[in-house]
Amino acid sequence: MASSPILIGLATFLLLTASDLFGQAESKVAPGPTPAPLNLTGILEKGGQYGTFLRLLRETQVGEQIESQLNNSFNGLTIFAPTDNAFSNLKAGTLNSLTTQEQVSLVLYHVLPRYYSPTTFETTSNPVNTQASGRSGVYTVNITSSSNQVNVSTGVNQTPINNNLYLEFPLAVYSVDKVLLPAELFGAKPPASSPTPAATPVKPKKSAPAADGPSASADTAPSAASRKGRSVERLLLLGIGLACVGSLL
Repeated sequence: MASSPILIGLATFLLLTASDLFGQAESKVAPGPTPAPLNLTGILEKGGQYGTFLRLLRETQVGEQIESQLNNSFNGLTIFAPTDNAFSNLKAGTLNSLTTQEQVSLVLYHVLPRYYSPTTFETTSNPVNTQASGRSGVYTVNITSSSNQVNVSTGVNQTPINNNLYLEFPLAVYSVDKVLLPAELFGAKPPASSPTPAATPVKPKKSAPAADGPSASADTAPSAASRKGRSVERLLLLGIGLACVGSLL
């Protein structure tokens, strides 16, 4: 009987040890909390100077497209966010002069279809496609790096890439002081071809007037000299006739 307390204590010890082991195993297997989906709108609102860009993201529905793509993307996205001052420096009426589709292209032009860290910019190859490029290869940018300064160029304008607003895969958001103007929308337009001049009708040349031949009156009418000669001839004949008559008398 003396061994009963020992057996009971041993059983209790084994049960407690087993429960601790199972608890540790469960704690290792239990998944952590699901990360909250990325909120581009919240990131820009926190920045405090991107109201116009936020409005364009909302009106063109590109913002929804970006957030949906972020949660289903393996390559990530990089966004250049122009400040409100950048939009204010545009020529008056620039945005309103664009069609709805052109505004969509303008917003997508500020989105690169992969995650770029500052060091990735230094080794990237140009030209770089944007979300507006599609399969046609247009709407590209050039990114250059020199002396720890990264610049993005469109062919129309150029701006440095300033401080990052968010930099954690799969999203990088950089602030820029200029609106990126794609050459496809803001580049120099080719001169309009001048209309082909109408062919000038060729006037027929006037033929030289035929030389006037001698008129019939000139051929038939006797000249004054011939009339005078015939008068003298008649007078002579008349004188001879009178002389003959006188001799007969």
